[in-house]
Amino acid sequence: MRFWLTRGFVLAFVLAGADVGLAAIAVHTSSLSVIRSIVLGVVAGAAALWAALDGWHQLADRGRIWVLAAVIAGFASGLLRVIGKAIFVDETGLSSLGSALTGDAAFGALVILVPAGLGLLVGSRIAAQRGTSQAGTSQGDAQRTTAKAGPRK
Repeated sequence: MRFWLTRGFVLAFVLAGADVGLAAIAVHTSSLSVIRSIVLGVVAGAAALWAALDGWHQLADRGRIWVLAAVIAGFASGLLRVIGKAIFVDETGLSSLGSALTGDAAFGALVILVPAGLGLLVGSRIAAQRGTSQAGTSQGDAQRTTAKAGPRK
């Protein structure tokens, strides 16, 4: 399976599940601003962490993978939100599908794409820093070994 498809569908389920869960809580509680912010932070953190791991492992073509994953996650989470709300919360109908596949999909894609971009940047920096420090350590060990053994004749 393609990397972007896996990331897109997993994050779509996470984002849609978070939104359906918030809708279910909103039935009983009217003030959700803090809870909504925490949930969106967790979803964004999951995308950033996963992208940082991709950057750290130097996954080939990782930028394209995350752009496609964000688009897939946006549209799939919009569709899954409508289905989840229809089943579990308030019998949402097809009338809300249009806004879910436009505005909600775009918002979901941005919630994933922006933190993923930052995660890719951080992961690549960590990989470059580790590569430099490991190369410096192995060169330093070789120099110390030569110094202890004395010059070659």
